[in-house]
Amino acid sequence: MINISESAQNYFRHLLQQQDISGLGIRMKAVTGGTPKADVALEYCEPADLDGDEIAIELSGLKVYIEASSAKYLQDADVDYLVSQTGGQLTIRAPHIKGDVPDADSPFADRVQYVLDSEINPQIASHGGRVSLVEAGSDGVVLLRFGGGCHGCGMADVTLKQGIETTLRSRFPEIREVRDATDHASGHNPYYRGGNGATAVR
Repeated sequence: MINISESAQNYFRHLLQQQDISGLGIRMKAVTGGTPKADVALEYCEPADLDGDEIAIELSGLKVYIEASSAKYLQDADVDYLVSQTGGQLTIRAPHIKGDVPDADSPFADRVQYVLDSEINPQIASHGGRVSLVEAGSDGVVLLRFGGGCHGCGMADVTLKQGIETTLRSRFPEIREVRDATDHASGHNPYYRGGNGATAVR
C-alpha cells in the first residue's frame, strides 16, 4: 500500500525508542484528504489509542498504522528520510492525497463522499469525530456511520439532522433523507456523553 524506505524505518524506530513506551507505534493519516489543502499527519499511538479499523503495517521492530478513512488518500505513498550534512528531513509523497473533484457525471456516491471529505469531516474533526459513507441509494436515502468522538456522542443526532443533512441536501436536492447507521451504544470515547452540547457542523 505504501512504501517506507529503510532510512525512514530507522528514523521511526529511533523516535519510538526515545519515548520508551511499550507497544508504541506511528499512526499516519490524511488531514482534509481529497481537498486542495490536504496534508499528511504523523502521530505516536499506543494500542489503547487505536480505533481498531486501522491498516497495520508491521516492520522489524516497528508498527505503522494507517487510519482507515485515510487509506485511499495514502495509497502508493512514499515515505523517506533524507540525511544530509546539516541533519535529516522526513519526506512523504502521496500522489492521491488531494483526490479528484468529481464532476456532474460521477457516481452519486462519489460526489457525496467528496462533500463529506472536503466540507463535513474537517468540521467535525474539531470534536475528534468523523463520518463515513455507508450507502448513497438511488432512492435518495444516504446512510452514514459516525466514528471517533461522534461515536456514542449525545449530540450525534443534532449534528446529523441540523448540520450534515442540511449541508448534503443543499448540495444534492435529490437527497430525501440522511440516516445514521452507527451503533452508538458501543461508543467508548464520545465527545458529549449526554445531550448537552452543540452540533459539530454549522
